[in-house]
Amino acid sequence: MSLANSRKVIPITAAPAAAVDGVQLVSMYQKQATIYPRAVKGWFATWRWVFVWMTQLLFYGLPWLQWGGRQAVLFDLEAQRFYIFGLLLYPQDLIFLAALLVLSALALFFFTAVAGRLWCGYTCPQTVYTEIFMWTERVIEGDRIARMRLDQAPWRLNKILRKSTKHGAWMAIALATGFSFVGYFTPIRELAAAAAALDMSAWNAFWVLFYGAATYGNAGFLREQMCKYMCPYARFQSALIDKDSLIITYDAGRGDPRGSRSRKVSASAQGLGDCIDCTLCVQVCPTGIDIRNGLQNECIGCAACIDVCNDVMDKMGYAKGLIRYSTENGVVNGWTRLQMFKRALRPRVLVYGAVLSVASIAFVTSVAMRSPFKFDVVKDRGALARVVDEGTVENVYRIQIMNRTEATQTYRIAASGIKGLEVLAGRASAGPAAVTSMSVSLRLPYAMAHDLAGRSVPVVFEVTGIEPGAGSGAATSAIQFEKSTFFVPN
Repeated sequence: MSLANSRKVIPITAAPAAAVDGVQLVSMYQKQATIYPRAVKGWFATWRWVFVWMTQLLFYGLPWLQWGGRQAVLFDLEAQRFYIFGLLLYPQDLIFLAALLVLSALALFFFTAVAGRLWCGYTCPQTVYTEIFMWTERVIEGDRIARMRLDQAPWRLNKILRKSTKHGAWMAIALATGFSFVGYFTPIRELAAAAAALDMSAWNAFWVLFYGAATYGNAGFLREQMCKYMCPYARFQSALIDKDSLIITYDAGRGDPRGSRSRKVSASAQGLGDCIDCTLCVQVCPTGIDIRNGLQNECIGCAACIDVCNDVMDKMGYAKGLIRYSTENGVVNGWTRLQMFKRALRPRVLVYGAVLSVASIAFVTSVAMRSPFKFDVVKDRGALARVVDEGTVENVYRIQIMNRTEATQTYRIAASGIKGLEVLAGRASAGPAAVTSMSVSLRLPYAMAHDLAGRSVPVVFEVTGIEPGAGSGAATSAIQFEKSTFFVPN
């Protein structure tokens, strides 16, 4: 037999009759099915709402809080001043923001390794606002079955009124969210007065509408799609957890085989497990997954399935915990909570915890030891050096001092590095959160300058902050040093 005849041949068959103009249309995408989460009550649902209230009271209330006659938390981009209670930051201090982001990432790694997606299930803004929007939807349109029927019903007055009321409420929540967000960057009391007078600036109005539209779209329409397709956290969580991470699990050994049954009949007599296959765990899931199929990257760890399953187990007279927070090893080996908690202190968690602790201590220390002022030295570009009275050599500098406090500060300027160097400068003063600039002259007598002719000699400027109301020998608040050079002409 030849090689050609031994090859497998894939037959080519005629395509079915075309539907449109002789061309068969094949959809490459599956239509996104609408998810109608069912309302659920229970211990974890209560905790979710506790975190909803905590995060939203903080978000909406913090801009209105006053601190020393100003807004407690304000990121004034126009003035380039960032106020966080008693801390004043400048754009040059963005290193602290970078450090805070690194700390947040480390904390996310640590808590994910210990207990999975707790952040997603309880405090993530997407989860929180989706919970608020779904509650509003349930109040206006009803629970799961009522909403499904309403969506399938024809457009009549009742449907139009309910849908309009729901979307109106969503828009109000979204606009309030956008307004509060902009209130962190523009003083919120001024923003409120401008909004009441319909005199809000175009830039502020744009960001209120933009952030409001993002909230309206994400929490009202995208919902679980944000968690399933757009959030990167779901993709790399598998690299952070292991078989000893605390996650939401279904006890297949206890629950399978699944099947419906009467309460009066023993499940074991029917050869069934504890799962009655009611699918309520699927109906309450905000991402529409079946946790009985194992951990999936769509699971946000909200524990709604635990609450509803425990309720079903109570009604059936079975023990709770068919779906529960557990570890993969804990379910397989039948470990107790104490045995699982002992496995929490494993190398991965210890490394994450150690790095997070060291980074947190370094961050807090750097903020606490941050100097109350900063200064820069720039040489006068108009004259590199000049000879004045009796051969004295003079260099002129421009010193810019940035006051990092909210009180007027006074500074004393000195310089060192060359024997006999004289500083011609008075005390500098800077107002609250202000920047002051002054000219400073350094002079070197002829006798000292003669041996340094044609050289550029290093010098060090020293700026000392003087405590308010202090005399010449009073205590100092801080000392800063900056290097420069002193040029001696030939």
